[in-house]
Amino acid sequence: MSEYITSVRTYLFIFLALMVLTVITVAVAFLHLGPLNDIAAMGIAITKACLVILYFMHVRHSSRLTKVVVVAGFLWLLFLIGFTMSDYLTRGLISMQSTIG
Repeated sequence: MSEYITSVRTYLFIFLALMVLTVITVAVAFLHLGPLNDIAAMGIAITKACLVILYFMHVRHSSRLTKVVVVAGFLWLLFLIGFTMSDYLTRGLISMQSTIG
């Protein structure tokens, strides 16, 4: 089994992209976008995480099993965030129902 060797130029390009995305993250933090601030910050963070995972953790040129494990990890994270948010967002509904009835 041969290993893929990523060039230094690719690493520098990914590093530059991560730095640009970091500057964009700081710029978005100072803008007033209302509820879109969280969505923009999360989108940038996910993009940066994908770049780190694909290139610096060498998942891009790894086996299918490694890619399946990484995707399963992301799906598990989304599952946990989804259940946490469903609990958090419905807490006000329960207290309002107890005061009405």
